[in-house]
Amino acid sequence: MPSCPPAKTEVLIVGGGAAGWLTAAVLSATHNLDEGVLAAQPRIQVTVLESPDVPTIGVGEGTWPSMRQTLKLIGLSETEFFRCCDVSAKQGSLFVDWTEPGSSYLHPFTLPAGWPEFNLAACWLPFATDIAFADAVTTQYQLSHAGFAPRLPQAPDYQPVLNYGYHLNAGKFTALLQRHCQDKLGVSYIPAHLKEVLLRDDGAIDKLLAMPAGSNDLCAYQADLYVDCTGMQSLLLGQALQTPFTSVKHILFNDSALAVQVPYPDAQTPIASNTISTAQHSGWVWDIGLPTRRGVGFVYASDYCSDDEADACLRSYLTQTVSAELAAAAEPRKLQFQPGYRSGCWQHNCIAVGMAAGFIEPLEASALALVEWSAKTLAAALPLEPALYGLAAAKMNRTFLRHWQQIIEFLKLHYVLSERDTPYWRAHRETASIPQTLQDQLQLWRQQVPQPLDFAYQDLLFPAASYQYVLYGMGALTRTLAAKPSQQARARALFAQNYQDLTKLQQLLPDNRQLLQQLALKHSN
Repeated sequence: MPSCPPAKTEVLIVGGGAAGWLTAAVLSATHNLDEGVLAAQPRIQVTVLESPDVPTIGVGEGTWPSMRQTLKLIGLSETEFFRCCDVSAKQGSLFVDWTEPGSSYLHPFTLPAGWPEFNLAACWLPFATDIAFADAVTTQYQLSHAGFAPRLPQAPDYQPVLNYGYHLNAGKFTALLQRHCQDKLGVSYIPAHLKEVLLRDDGAIDKLLAMPAGSNDLCAYQADLYVDCTGMQSLLLGQALQTPFTSVKHILFNDSALAVQVPYPDAQTPIASNTISTAQHSGWVWDIGLPTRRGVGFVYASDYCSDDEADACLRSYLTQTVSAELAAAAEPRKLQFQPGYRSGCWQHNCIAVGMAAGFIEPLEASALALVEWSAKTLAAALPLEPALYGLAAAKMNRTFLRHWQQIIEFLKLHYVLSERDTPYWRAHRETASIPQTLQDQLQLWRQQVPQPLDFAYQDLLFPAASYQYVLYGMGALTRTLAAKPSQQARARALFAQNYQDLTKLQQLLPDNRQLLQQLALKHSN
């Protein structure tokens, strides 16, 4: 007779930040929350052990639309989230100067009209010189450019008009998650400094030795499962369990960033609807609009750009977009990272989430999306007998590696299609730096529009439509045969409906700052 899963599983999350507290919230909400009511006897007992001295980067963060479902899952009010975390709505990524200086295109969150049942791309191609692909297939192109918000203030939480994620203050987001976990989800908190990880004879973690804050004594902490959220240090999975690290610096070269917070000129300055990514000589600048400030940073490759050159590049961007005075007064913080990932995220009784499992670069903001995927995948695997952890780990690790392969190839696509002519950009186009799978896809896409069947599995982080937005946004057009007359007729109807919807939404939607103001009034009432 098969055995039952354990009645209770002890999970110890090491490290807080957004990764640790979001994982804690997802685990507890999935197993211990029933229609908003916390179970008296939790199935998963979640504890977060976090050093109180580790600072949050807090330069501004972008999420994907999946975060709406995640926050709803953990029972967090969207109105409270907007109010507490300096949140603004994000509708996609605007790429400036990537193809060449003076060019721009949008990768919106809204899928093309008719997707996935009908692929509009082939019917748009004959008109490629007349209208941008994203403009033809979605209203989000023009609405986000004009600063319209993607939802109505009177609508229920998380209900979109246009698909959207968030721009947020990472430090405030972490603080809100911690309060919510402790007050509403029954998560325990231990402020302590990790000192040592002790292993069993079979290589799994036996216990952790940590020094509680304000004490000089070492305490031992044990659990059924340990979650490593210690960031790039990867103290458990990387250092203690010695899980190999796969570098991808030969594919994606960036390994450094300078980050700064920039105030608005006044309180009514419009808030950008998209993360703005502007290509530079040897990297690119992110620009994230929050309600009270902007988070700006320059991502670069140290092999092609010195720190002094990077500083000058960032200040030049600030001079152009803010003022020479603020640019001169800015005090950027340097961030360094090794682009790559661990050979698996789950080893023995330890799973790494967030940067402890891997990090490539901020382009397309996949970091928090991977945290969401990891937390939900782990939650779905539990409760489970420890003897079966190996099977669950093998399954999760296979998907983990597929996700990293897709992230690497999708990010590389942005660089490969660029026509910028500097050593940094030319190196990105060298065949030796392009994964073979991407090379093959690019050849196919010269004669076939990207479609879901181009990919070997269906649980994609980036759908085939995202490849269309980037390819056609950067001018890499497909030379395909004309669509059938019936397909052309349906495409004309979808294009016309898109234009009609645009006209209606321009009259209906508030701008981003108006949305925030009306949500604040809604909360006060």
